[in-house]
Amino acid sequence: MSEKKLAIIATKGTLDWAYPPFILASTAAALGYDTEIFFTFYGLQLVRKEVDVLKVSPLGNPGMPMKMPFGPDWFKDINWNIPNAIQSIVPGYEVLATTLMKKTIANNGVATISELRELCLEAEVRFVACQMTVELFGFKHSDFIDGMEYGGAATFFEFAGESDICLFI
Repeated sequence: MSEKKLAIIATKGTLDWAYPPFILASTAAALGYDTEIFFTFYGLQLVRKEVDVLKVSPLGNPGMPMKMPFGPDWFKDINWNIPNAIQSIVPGYEVLATTLMKKTIANNGVATISELRELCLEAEVRFVACQMTVELFGFKHSDFIDGMEYGGAATFFEFAGESDICLFI
């Protein structure tokens, strides 16, 4: 029986969307899957050298009413569903949401994006940056972490065409 393969296309570049590709890839690699993540468009943010700058935007995300990661239980239990109209006019709201998300992540002992990314690299998950998107956005190869490969859609299809599971995130 041949080795199972997982192919992931990562297209999102926010803190909350950074978790799925790295969690799924590291888990698949731990289970023995040959795993590749193809980073394209905003997903390229996940493999830039500085990943601690990723933000989360609650604007336009109705699935994201956040609970406070601090305070008494009654305060932490409030579902803070702030209307988009208010979020969009409050200066610094995205910074606040990012800070609260990072605090929630830390409070729950969840690994950081840097840690998950390193775990994937140690597990030999193949990272491929879309060369066309790198050029489109004016990036240089030196903007990205070591261990990156570069290729286009054909590079992705070469691996994905033989994968058992292919995910678009």
